[in-house]
Amino acid sequence: MTGLTTQEVQERVKQGKVNEEVSSSTRSVNEIVKSNIFTYFNLIFTVLAVLLIVVGSFKDLSFMLIIFANTGIGIYQEIRSKNTLDNLKFSKMPKSIAIRDGRRQEVDTDRLVLDDVVVLGAGNQIPADARVEDGSVSVNEALITGESDEIEKRPGDELMSGSFVVSGECAARLTAVGKHSYINRLTEEATRQKKNDNQSQMVKSLDRLVMFIGVAIIPIGGILMFQQIAIQGLSFRASVIAMVAAVLGMIPEGLYMMASIAMVVSAMRLAQSDVLVQNMRCIETLARVDVLCVDKTGTITENEMQVAGLKSATKEYSEEALRPYIADLAQSQSRDNITMAALQNYFTDGLGREPFHVCGFSSKYKYCGASYEDGNFVLGAPEFVLGENFSRYSEYIQSVSEQGYRVLAFARSREEPRGQTLTEEVRLLALILLVNPIREGAKPTFEYFAENGVDVKVISGDNPVTVSNVAQEAGIADAQNYVDARTLKSQDDVDRAVGRYTVFGRVTPEQKRMFVKGLQKQGKTVGMTGDGVNDILALRDADISIAMASGSEAASNAAQLVLMDSDFSRMPLVVAEGRRVVNNIIKTATLYLTKNIFSLLLAMFSLVSVLQYPLKPSQITLISMFTIGIPSFVLSLEPNRDRIRGSFLGNVFRMAAPAGITLFLSVSCLLVFGDVLELKASMISTASSALVALVEFMILARVAKPMNRLHLGMMVVMVAGFFYMIIFHNSLFGISPVNWQCALLLVVFMMATEAVFRYFYKFTAFVENFLGREARQRKRH
Repeated sequence: MTGLTTQEVQERVKQGKVNEEVSSSTRSVNEIVKSNIFTYFNLIFTVLAVLLIVVGSFKDLSFMLIIFANTGIGIYQEIRSKNTLDNLKFSKMPKSIAIRDGRRQEVDTDRLVLDDVVVLGAGNQIPADARVEDGSVSVNEALITGESDEIEKRPGDELMSGSFVVSGECAARLTAVGKHSYINRLTEEATRQKKNDNQSQMVKSLDRLVMFIGVAIIPIGGILMFQQIAIQGLSFRASVIAMVAAVLGMIPEGLYMMASIAMVVSAMRLAQSDVLVQNMRCIETLARVDVLCVDKTGTITENEMQVAGLKSATKEYSEEALRPYIADLAQSQSRDNITMAALQNYFTDGLGREPFHVCGFSSKYKYCGASYEDGNFVLGAPEFVLGENFSRYSEYIQSVSEQGYRVLAFARSREEPRGQTLTEEVRLLALILLVNPIREGAKPTFEYFAENGVDVKVISGDNPVTVSNVAQEAGIADAQNYVDARTLKSQDDVDRAVGRYTVFGRVTPEQKRMFVKGLQKQGKTVGMTGDGVNDILALRDADISIAMASGSEAASNAAQLVLMDSDFSRMPLVVAEGRRVVNNIIKTATLYLTKNIFSLLLAMFSLVSVLQYPLKPSQITLISMFTIGIPSFVLSLEPNRDRIRGSFLGNVFRMAAPAGITLFLSVSCLLVFGDVLELKASMISTASSALVALVEFMILARVAKPMNRLHLGMMVVMVAGFFYMIIFHNSLFGISPVNWQCALLLVVFMMATEAVFRYFYKFTAFVENFLGREARQRKRH
């Protein structure tokens, strides 16, 4: 066959008839730049900057430097992450052999075009819907249909993308590529719903918080500016400066950016461990997973077979005597499937006999064979090899199968094996036991999940007893509790079963989705692993979907996370990375929210008390830089594997509210006393900024616990940097000299603020513990 010509390929590329993915796991550079620049808060910052320029207060524009830096860092990190992830996908991209211009060429699967003729052999995954043109192959369509039977495909038969060639070789012409293939249409639907429906709790909370602040700042800023001009009689310039300072304090200018950057960095770290993150927001969901649904094959066990034993079935031959006979037969066969590879690796020393006839493995009749001068020998599935005599050995074979072994029968046949039903009686010589070995890292992986409160549910299409034994060997907790899924007829049956059992055997693809829904009804955060098209519906409905790259490309496209080396032992690293991100974002969000709560309350107080808002934009920028901005980046990237408890906003406000309220009470009282003592506005402004800086440094010290060398060094550098700025660049940040009255007042309020801050936290901790005890007592009763 000559296949397509280069010109025909180019024509199809121009027509868009290329086998491209239905969706990209990363955004384009243009999309990244736009999403980071054109934000609501950047618009607010631009308006504030224009107002300051109009009134000539150029030194108060320093906050724009932080905005530019945040935006630039965000763009850089996300583009860097995109390149890392794209390179990972490219390096793992499977290749196909296509016939073009009459010769075989290696082509990336996503560069194949409609009507390309591809050569498929044992072990190849079919890259697109195709039709066999020449030759024949045995295909395993388990990833499509959920059935593991091998199907023989001859010229004229259709091949489904995502299935694997088990044996044989053929030339096939692609009939549907890219978005037009059935699998990619299914993937597109699944991916679209995932993007719309699956947002993490943290991201949703941040969105709500940002929306609330974004709506609130406009009327508060407008009313504050009007009040200061109309009632306090301040100049337009002074009113603009005060309004900008109040609004700046209420905006979490770096929180959303910092969260995004933290997740981008996590995606890059995971990429270095061959884990492809296709949805950044899934990193947080991973950290909250408390139930993980896994399959047996490829997750608990390796995608290979090993010979576990040999049982002689006749007194004439011992096991040792039979080994050379089996070796001769195994070595005569093509090494094109994992079973034959395992036999050839185990049975190596034969008698040196040369067969005069060889029968390759028949996927339909489930055996292979060879004829020698001393007789005919066959090897295959006991039911097919033994025929009517199978009943004599069925009880033993069943008991062995239930222990997790696959059984092959080795027999002498009266007739020459021809790849058809054996009509003559055969004599069983031995039974060969094979097993899928437990993955090397499986046991410590499941021990990690048990220690960290993540339940594992094994959902498999195999015999439940077999799966239970394998799961127990892998160290999965409560793996002895199993059930045959064929007894679960309705969603109610499944809902009850998921709470009682750990292992589910004989599960259909439709039931996988039911298991996910049943667990979610119990309030569980469900992670689902899968590798086939039959897993897509369950992957879509799960809170977090994980695919093995060795499986179907459709499943990989639909999943949020792809293990590129198909190594399940990567999962503890992935969960730990999610916990690191969420715990650190909770810490850093506390820094931002403290300032936001304080600024909101102080702005409201200024409106009610008709007192001038004391802080300036440059002072807010200085304090934020050394107590929030720089520390938040340090804290967001450090190790943290603590288990996540409670809601995101609940955890943040529990830490931020006491500090924010304490800060508001201190500064508002200082403002009142300063007004009574008739201190200059510039002095009150300087004292207020010092008080705000003190409390922000105290909350930073609390958030940075435990105070290790890194945290201590960060605190020292931040404090030193802050004092350097107010000593050598005081005019730039609106820091003016104060008289002895203002200095004394500041010292008193600093001492009082520290005490209030400390006791406020003790009180909130007492209330929290009391409420926790009450809740536990109600639960017990």
